[in-house]
Amino acid sequence: MIWNMKPQMRAYRFDGHKEAVTSVQFSPSGHLVASSSRDKTVRLWVPNMKAESTVFRAHTATVRCVNFSADGQTLVTASDDKTIKLWTVHRQKFLFSLSQHMNWVRCAKFSPDDRLIVSSSDDKSIKLWDKNSRECIHSFSEHAGYANYVDFHPSGTCIAAASTDHSVKVWDIRSHKMLQHYPVHSGAVNSLSFHPAGNFLITASSDSTLKILDLLEGKLLYTLHGHQTSERVEQLNRQDSQTTTFTHDFNSSCCHSRGAHYYTHRVGSPSTQQTRSVQPPTQKDKVVSGASDGRIPSSLTNTLEHIVGQLDVLTQTVSILEQRLTLTEDKLKECLENQMEIGLHLQNRDEA
Repeated sequence: MIWNMKPQMRAYRFDGHKEAVTSVQFSPSGHLVASSSRDKTVRLWVPNMKAESTVFRAHTATVRCVNFSADGQTLVTASDDKTIKLWTVHRQKFLFSLSQHMNWVRCAKFSPDDRLIVSSSDDKSIKLWDKNSRECIHSFSEHAGYANYVDFHPSGTCIAAASTDHSVKVWDIRSHKMLQHYPVHSGAVNSLSFHPAGNFLITASSDSTLKILDLLEGKLLYTLHGHQTSERVEQLNRQDSQTTTFTHDFNSSCCHSRGAHYYTHRVGSPSTQQTRSVQPPTQKDKVVSGASDGRIPSSLTNTLEHIVGQLDVLTQTVSILEQRLTLTEDKLKECLENQMEIGLHLQNRDEA
């Protein structure tokens, strides 16, 4: 189902899959929705009232995960048939398979620049793939459990893995070393999501909690309670104020950071020699402050409307000037052609 978050707006139900849906993602443009299912298929939906979809006969077993590339041109799918497959979005054709995992593949994600793919499997490995060469360039080992979920840091230099051993690990994909280890949950960690700036990481666990980790300080910041069953976090929004979670009791909710319990103790790491802080991107999210209730102040609204009006006037003025310039060019061209004709006429008369 697709929900409109505005008040008193209905949800749209999309029917098509024959069994449980395992993963859903919007394309970067927001014009398409991809879904994967236990029915071994992937569907590409147009998110409107018609609910039209195209079916990919994707795998020979349950499809656990589907994700778009950053440019929205490619899909990657992960399946219980131990393979990862890539597909074109617009032509809706199969490209190639990646098949070195020895057990179910839980998750597969593109890097921010679309050059790499990271995957996690029940074979207790996390593999890093080169999309162009189609080769596995490194395999990270999970000894105590397997990774349910894996994703790239927004900078593309690190990956984070949500593990069944109740912990979250952050790895450097260049040195292939573990940077940080967060044994903060009391149950399997089901999923995670980086803040767009890369400074924070939110995790969701079968212990019915969400936890927000400060990657710069290497410590746990908040624990969010509310659900009674295991949780899965989908994504931190770009405004940094909310995160959407889904639970196995089929409820969805938006959790605010306000009112959450605050922790100041540091999280233990595997070794001081091996672990260091994650380097975030240099750019930071810019937040425009408004009214205390989240609305834009009326004075700012009036100012913006005035600026927009002035821009409209300027646009119209430039358009009129362009039209006049075009007319002037046409008249000048006509005068030059007339002068050339007169000159040729006089030249012919003199020769005669």
